[in-house]
Parts: sequence; C-alpha cells; structure tokens
Amino acid sequence: MQLKLVAGNSAGTVTAYYVSNLSSQGPTHDEIDFEFLGNVSGDPYILHTNVFTQGKGNREQQFYLWFDPTKNFHTYSIIWKPQHITFLVDNTPIRVFNNGENRGIPFPKNQAMRIYSSLWNADDWATRGGLVKADWSKAPFTAYYRNFQVTPVSSSRSRSSGEFGNGDWQSNALDASARRRLRWVQKNFMIYNYCTDFKRFPQGLPTECK
Repeated sequence: MQLKLVAGNSAGTVTAYYVSNLSSQGPTHDEIDFEFLGNVSGDPYILHTNVFTQGKGNREQQFYLWFDPTKNFHTYSIIWKPQHITFLVDNTPIRVFNNGENRGIPFPKNQAMRIYSSLWNADDWATRGGLVKADWSKAPFTAYYRNFQVTPVSSSRSRSSGEFGNGDWQSNALDASARRRLRWVQKNFMIYNYCTDFKRFPQGLPTECK
C-alpha cells in the first residue's frame, strides 16, 4: 500500500494499515500492524509495528522514518508467509518476525486475514504516551492511500528484482543486501524494541526474543 500521512499537527491521531483475521479480539485473534503515530508539527512520526498471534500481542517495535512521510507517497509492505513475516518501507526491510512454532510460539498461518485501514483518535496514548492531545481546531485530519496490491505467495509470476533487491522475493531468508539494510534501519531508526525491554518483562523476555 502507498500512503501519505496527515501533515502538520497530527498529534493524537493514528493512521493504520493492517491485516487481521475475522474474529474479534479474543484467543484466536491474529493481526499484523503498521500504525503511524502522529505528532506535533516538526516532530517525526513514529512507525509502530506489532504482531498478534492467538490473542497475544505485546510485540511492539517502533521506528522513526528516514524521510518526511507527509510530503509524498511511500510504499509500506507486509510479506506474510508460513516461514516469516517481513515488514518493508519502500522495499527496505525494517522488521522480521520468524515462525517459532518449534519453540512453542504461535504463528499466524492458519486463518485468513482481511486488509483494514483507518485513521482514528488515539490521543489517550499515541503521542508522548497521551500527554499531547489532538488539536481539533486542526481538523479535518486527512491521510491518503493508493495503489494497494496483493500478490499470493503461491503466484508463479516472476519478480526478478524482488522486494529484496536481486534476491528472490519468495526466498525463506533475506539476501545479504537486504540484511545490511535491515541492520541499517534497526541501528539508526529503531526507537523501541520489546525484546530489549527488561523493565517490562522482569520475569524474562518473551521466548522469541531469546
């Protein structure tokens, strides 16, 4: 999906693009999230990612972007395969969530999902933990979506250039170039990783973090 986010003072707003199964919140809930947390003018957006499996989320990773997402359209992609989930921004991988079923970690691969998009008021938490509220004098808040595309993993259509540069986009692992870009993003732009939040998990980090 290509998105252009709310410009100006977007504090308190969340622009969302995600996939979710048909069940409501509950023990069978699966979801893969891109959420863009608004901010006051001049401050950067926060890209918030999460993965829910069998009703359990709390797998947040957050990033600043290396461009202004309000000026132009940019492409945000999810590769959802039985082996892994990969989040990409303009074809650069920013996060990989691997299938860890062999270690007892549920993975969302047995239920169909629908695609959702929304722009909603989340000023109880979205900007500085809810300290900054939405300024309704700046309404209406407008985000733009275009050029949605879906390609089945089973498709035989060739993508020689692929999402990962010269590698096969259906391969089970990132190629060397994609791994370098992933490390670059996570080193320079990741601002929160649940897998390093020892205060949040005093009894031990989640299994997939080990």
